[in-house]
Amino acid sequence: MTYIQTRMTSVALLSLCILSSLFAKALPIRDTTITVKIDLKKKAQVIDNFGSSGCWFSEGIGKYWPKEKSEKIAELLFSKKLDAAGQPQGIGLSAWRFNIGAGTMEQGDSSGIKDFRKRSDSFLNADGTYDWNKQAGHRFFLTKAKDYGVENLIAFSNSPPVIFTKNGLGFKTEKDYRSNLREDSYLAYANFLSTVIKHFDQQGLHFKYVSPVNEPQWDWSRKYMQADQEGSPWNNEEIYNIVKALNSSLKDRKLTSKILVSEAGALNYLYGGSGGSSRQIQNFFDPKSKMYIGKFAHVPGIIAGHSYFTEANDHILVETRKQLADTVKAFGLAYWQSEYSMLADGFKDGQKGPRTTMDCALFLSKVIHTDLTVGNATAWQFWNAYEPGPANFNTRYYLIALEPEADFKSGNFSVTKNLWALGHYSRFIRPGMIRIITELEADKTSNMVKNLMVSSYLDRDNKLVLVAINYGPAGIDLQLELKNAKKKYRILSRYLTTADEDMNMKPEFSKGLENVISLPSRSISTIVME
Repeated sequence: MTYIQTRMTSVALLSLCILSSLFAKALPIRDTTITVKIDLKKKAQVIDNFGSSGCWFSEGIGKYWPKEKSEKIAELLFSKKLDAAGQPQGIGLSAWRFNIGAGTMEQGDSSGIKDFRKRSDSFLNADGTYDWNKQAGHRFFLTKAKDYGVENLIAFSNSPPVIFTKNGLGFKTEKDYRSNLREDSYLAYANFLSTVIKHFDQQGLHFKYVSPVNEPQWDWSRKYMQADQEGSPWNNEEIYNIVKALNSSLKDRKLTSKILVSEAGALNYLYGGSGGSSRQIQNFFDPKSKMYIGKFAHVPGIIAGHSYFTEANDHILVETRKQLADTVKAFGLAYWQSEYSMLADGFKDGQKGPRTTMDCALFLSKVIHTDLTVGNATAWQFWNAYEPGPANFNTRYYLIALEPEADFKSGNFSVTKNLWALGHYSRFIRPGMIRIITELEADKTSNMVKNLMVSSYLDRDNKLVLVAINYGPAGIDLQLELKNAKKKYRILSRYLTTADEDMNMKPEFSKGLENVISLPSRSISTIVME
């Protein structure tokens, strides 16, 4: 990640320029002007997708809430259209994660999960039959994702069905860091997952990927009636065994879905860490390892992990992803950041008290930027698209804030700045686009600090997309310098998000690249060049 801070010589003049025109006329290079160098021949990773999850709360929204509200939420997440003013109607996600439930909803209060909203149906009944009418709310959003053209549908499981678990529950009651799946039920669990996938294939809802384990490093043990959600630990040998069984089950049913491994609870467990589910890249993708899964036909060259707890400060944020990128490259893999929200306290940036919705959006954009430019992530997925909580401060867990009724059968919702922060990437950086190495060059008299982050992406038609984050308290001007462009770029569009309540992704348009692009303080911009 590259950071730049420039020495301000005339704050008043810069403020006037920003107010008068976001695309200022070309001016002599000043201390506040930074040249962005983009060589279109310097290519990095190919982007696969940007996504989110609808875990837990999809059921109530999709099944019970008024249709106009559930439809609007779906539009905000999946639409790629613009309104008459050029404002994006949605963030155009290219991946949607569907939770295959474990059956704790049927158990009711005896499930041991205290919040009824975090219990989930299972398609599998206790007698071994299937009821495909279950998970109606989750299926609503899955269908909407497909209708809007979301390119990647991903099925994941937090726990095996309760009829296969050791304690008959969707979470652990014993803290032993071993799977809750019974030893005699590995094939049964694998067949359950492949049966679900086959059913949805027949409905025209194809899961490109299925993830059988989630955050295997955590113990997921709670006292009865004190559990927060479904979950199970897994050690590496257990993961190997379920991947082997699932690979065979998918093959027997002639299904094409790929197995996503391993959804590590923190990125450092992918290349290091300690315990039974550590060094997962080496254990699973070294051909010399007894747990090598690269030989299985349904296992792609992808390792997936979660960016939690690795962003306490900028040094940890960068160094963790450097080590991950080096290890991923050594084994010829791709890295997916498959789940993140601001679970830890890094988002506070060392500040006390509540953080505004724009504070959260800026921190989120910094994590995305670093995963892409330092970790070389080919996919980036936010945890929960919607959860109950405030809309204007500490919006750390969600893109859309819910205000539900007590029974969760109706309610209201509010869009947070997090939605647009992710949308600056997801709406414009489409599957198949290539990240271009981007360099920042400040004036020699300027000071270098961590205020400016810019990344660039190119599609097959040579459309170039830049995402620019101004993290600092002062405006910055960008001067673009392109090399090895096949054609001259004549149209420039910019979509801007600031703390202004009405500025979600405000469109601005210009012609030619002779202009200086002014980035307001504490803002996120997507610049589209055609």
